[in-house]
Parts: sequence; structure tokens; C-alpha cells
Amino acid sequence: MTVPFEPDTPARERLTGLARDAIRHAAGDGPAPELLAEAEPAPLNAPGASFVTLKCGGELRGCIGSLEARRPLAEDVLHNAVAAATRDPRFPPLTAPELAGLEYSVTLLGPSEPLEATSRHTLLDRLRPREDGLILQAGPRRATFLPAVWESLPDPEAFVDALLRKAGLPRHPWPEGLRAWRYGSLEFPGRMDTRNDS
Repeated sequence: MTVPFEPDTPARERLTGLARDAIRHAAGDGPAPELLAEAEPAPLNAPGASFVTLKCGGELRGCIGSLEARRPLAEDVLHNAVAAATRDPRFPPLTAPELAGLEYSVTLLGPSEPLEATSRHTLLDRLRPREDGLILQAGPRRATFLPAVWESLPDPEAFVDALLRKAGLPRHPWPEGLRAWRYGSLEFPGRMDTRNDS
């Protein structure tokens, strides 16, 4: 399966640094990060799709991302970091006191490829546990789980059922016209370091 490019160390540090500074700013604890737009080094200035995930005490605190590459990768990471901190409908906006215990990660998504999903058995037969990110869609309802979700939902049936619930789709009967895609990804953890304003 195709995965995103493998960033070198400076590119990886730039992406995680942009996410960190954007999260801090969104929580009211720092200036807005400066985006260099077209001047960002390749391939950060090329279209890319990313997710930014926040966790506090090991529990999810926000996760927002893009499934398709529609803007420069650096801009996408910056946008999704702010959104994960302030616009995930499952959580209130992040506050500055929460930053001390916050963990975050930047996940880069590869292009998606369709999976046959005419039945539960068909989908499960083609799904690769602990490897595939999965998108499910029926009509206007759509949801995804990143590959990292396999860590908490290692059983394929439970993984699919939880994603159906997330999308607001029934487990039984199998949703009519359900479509599925899988994708590869690369995840880079970041750390909220101690601020140094001197």
C-alpha cells in the first residue's frame, strides 16, 4: 500500500513544531506560528493530507484531519492542529492549563484505495488489521479511523462496528450502498515542551 513520503528529520521537526505552536496558540498560550507558505521546503509546500491527534492522560482530547490532499502539507497540519484543539465537537476547546499534560501526534495520510464492502464478511476479508486506516461512507454519512486506532480496537469486527457507530450507520442490517476505502499513514509523536519566554 502506498504511504506518504518519509520526511527527513528537519521536515518532521517542522511539522511537529508547527502543530505544537498552533495548539499552544489555540489554547491561548503563545503567538500564532508563522507559516512560510510557498517558501516551506519541499515536500511540505506540496499538497498533503494530515490528521492531528491530542491526548491527555492517555485519553483522546481531540482529533481533526483531512482525508484528501487539497492544500500544502504544512498549511494542512497547521489548520488541523488548531481545529483539533478548538473545534472537535466531542470536546470543549483546549485550555492553557491542559497543555502541561498534553501529548499530540501528526499523522500523514497516503492516498486511499477502494475496498469492496458489499457485506460485513467481504469487508473484513480484505481489511488488514493494524495496518489499514479505514473510511466508511453511506450517503452523506462518513467517518474514518486512523491505523493508530487498532491499538485500542485490535479485533477487526469491533473496529468496523465502532467506525459504523462513529459514522451514525447501523451494524445490522448492513448499510445499503456502503462504500469503503483504506489508506496507509505515517505517524509522528510530538511533546508539549516547557515554555521558555526568556
